[in-house]
Amino acid sequence: MENRSLVTIAEHSKEKILYMLEMAKEFEAHPNRHLLDGKVVATLFFEPSTRTRLSFETAANRLGARVIGFSDPKATSSSKGETLKDTIKMVSNYADIIVMRHHLEGAARYASEVTSIPIVNAGDGANQHPSQTMLDLYSIYKTQGTLENLNIFLVGDLKYGRTVHSLLMAMRHFNPTFHFIAPDELRMPEEYKIYCREHNIKYVEHTDFTEEIIADADILYMTRVQRERFTDLMEYERVKNVYILRHKMLEHTRPNLRILHPLPRVNEIAYDVDDSPKAYYFQQAQNGLYAREAILCDVLGITLEEVRKYIVNC
Repeated sequence: MENRSLVTIAEHSKEKILYMLEMAKEFEAHPNRHLLDGKVVATLFFEPSTRTRLSFETAANRLGARVIGFSDPKATSSSKGETLKDTIKMVSNYADIIVMRHHLEGAARYASEVTSIPIVNAGDGANQHPSQTMLDLYSIYKTQGTLENLNIFLVGDLKYGRTVHSLLMAMRHFNPTFHFIAPDELRMPEEYKIYCREHNIKYVEHTDFTEEIIADADILYMTRVQRERFTDLMEYERVKNVYILRHKMLEHTRPNLRILHPLPRVNEIAYDVDDSPKAYYFQQAQNGLYAREAILCDVLGITLEEVRKYIVNC
């Protein structure tokens, strides 16, 4: 049987991405559709999460599924030495789908290979975060009216930021121009720059973060410097506050500019930015519900036609 796991957004075609955005749009119009009555969704979070876990659990509840799982691995048998393989195979006996976050890169891929039920990657180390990317794409599409030919500025932690890695891969279909703004210690890894060159994705690198540099941005994607990824805390202290977006920096930006952030923020967006009509990060988080409802349905084989038919029959 086909394994419909969502491990990386790189496996989605342009058509599949647009299809998923249409499904998210349907769920935004009518979030409560009990398409997953009788299903069980397991949320296994080996790493801390607030937005992603609650978003997936809310999506499952609104679709009529039951939710099992954990948000603290210390309270599970993994703290006793149980392997990831055994944990996945055990939980597979109880659930129809597993949503998993793990600190190890490649953990989601491995999990998808040891079970027959779908795995949704909710973040694996500094590698990928495909469900965040779907809500990012939906947010970009809603605010810009298109995904084509946009200037997207990625700011901050581009080395460990799995959200920017996934977004880069997803946007390969839509002729973007990326601007990578990061200190040398956190610049975009070479493997992703090679990916850009192989897929003819235009990019420019900067170390300065100024009003002049961001003036032509359509999307300004801010990221948190992730303390938990650093082995050298002195290095973290050097770079943690290197880029801070302030309201006065927005004066000469494009009217259509929207500021995104996967959250949580620390210091990288000043609170005076929240009142700007260009700030979209809280609406972006809300869009996560609709995108994740679409993901849960899709990996379980429920089509857009079935989603639309359900509301007609209600």
